[in-house]
Amino acid sequence: MTTRRDFLKFSSLGAGALVMPSGLFAEPAKGILPKRFIFIRKSSGIRPAEIALPDFSDKDKALDEKKEPLEVDLDKHELPKWLRGLEAHKEHMTILQGLSAKMSENVHWSFSSVMGCFKSNRNTLSAIKRTTIDFELAKLFPSPFGHVELSFAGGRTGIVDGYSAPAPQTRNYCYADPDTARSELFKSVLNPEAVNSDNDMLSFLQSKEGLKTHVVRGNERDRQEKHIQSIESIRERNAKLIKISGSLAKHLPELDPVHANGGPNASTPEKQAAMTDVLIAALKADLTNVVTYTIDDLGTPVTGLPGNETDRVGIHPLGHDEAFGGVPAWKTREQIRISHVNQVNTIIERLKRVPEGKGTMFDNTMIMYFPENGETHHGVGSEAPFLIMSGSNCNLDMSGRYVRLPYLGNEGHKTLGNLYTTLLNAHGNPIKHYGDLDLEMSRKKFDQLGSIKQFMS
Repeated sequence: MTTRRDFLKFSSLGAGALVMPSGLFAEPAKGILPKRFIFIRKSSGIRPAEIALPDFSDKDKALDEKKEPLEVDLDKHELPKWLRGLEAHKEHMTILQGLSAKMSENVHWSFSSVMGCFKSNRNTLSAIKRTTIDFELAKLFPSPFGHVELSFAGGRTGIVDGYSAPAPQTRNYCYADPDTARSELFKSVLNPEAVNSDNDMLSFLQSKEGLKTHVVRGNERDRQEKHIQSIESIRERNAKLIKISGSLAKHLPELDPVHANGGPNASTPEKQAAMTDVLIAALKADLTNVVTYTIDDLGTPVTGLPGNETDRVGIHPLGHDEAFGGVPAWKTREQIRISHVNQVNTIIERLKRVPEGKGTMFDNTMIMYFPENGETHHGVGSEAPFLIMSGSNCNLDMSGRYVRLPYLGNEGHKTLGNLYTTLLNAHGNPIKHYGDLDLEMSRKKFDQLGSIKQFMS
């Protein structure tokens, strides 16, 4: 017998789908192109020196090493080796240093907290304090799926618990391998009968849940009413996807057979390339405008890495400077970052080929690549370097620059919450401040509310 739990676990809904963004099927204003946001989370930190410019002047190098405020034009400088794959897109690049993330979880993992600016308490559900930034942005630019989460964390496959949160105390679901992501996002093309079956089960669940609301009270009633509303939204989404399945078919990504059944024999670069194909296809098909991609965590097995092709590299021991195959740990960490940047470059190149409005899809896209846990393997959150690639129509004035903000504890310092507030304010959400405040800044009575004004266009 198929139970409600079985259905939600194994259908296209996933583990957390019964809380959907409001306005899921709202259409953008006529003539207004949506903005797109791609968050790429990496593990084991980005050390500030690794993303610093190698040819700083003596003066700028001294300021950077002392963590003093600094801003330089990237077009006058050479990029670090691992970023050179993005050389052709330097005009769209921001290297942002000095941002702190102490209000989120650090050390080895951030779990949901880096996306929501709160302490995660070792990934407990009760600690999810607010809707995460990616879901907040998805509300501003509605799409059939609202938000898509992808993950290579822990070497998992299938539909699994994610790290983003559509609401407080609510965990999202994510697609943990390319084949599952393709099958679920394009199910109305690949298996429309299954979508219709889903709708039959949803109708059943909705009627059963509806009956229960007459006999429950308080928080439980509110929870079930949200479930009913969400079930109806998912049914509407499924019906819409079946209706437009013909146009979706044009964007259906093709995957190599090595990725079947979770791709146990696929190398890490192969998996990354396939997931990138699915990500791009979902954007091009207008299935979503916001993607969160956990590209690795400390438990992600890394195989087929250039320079370590025959090794199974462990990201955790790399963080403790363990060498693999005789290759120094720092060099293997660099190669992992290069493999990540290759995916960023692919996204940019492909989106630049798709006409949109008077430009291309990339013109309306922002990609943020950042360490989920802070500035090093055992991060403390005093710094969280960000690499940001922004299309020409993005609502922020930051591209083409290396920016080091005032360091933590100094007047003018900015936190992860300030960056997320900037994203929201620039795209239509006037929130005064997103996320928890930094305790050290609060003790010193420094102003830490609001957006980063120098980035607001």
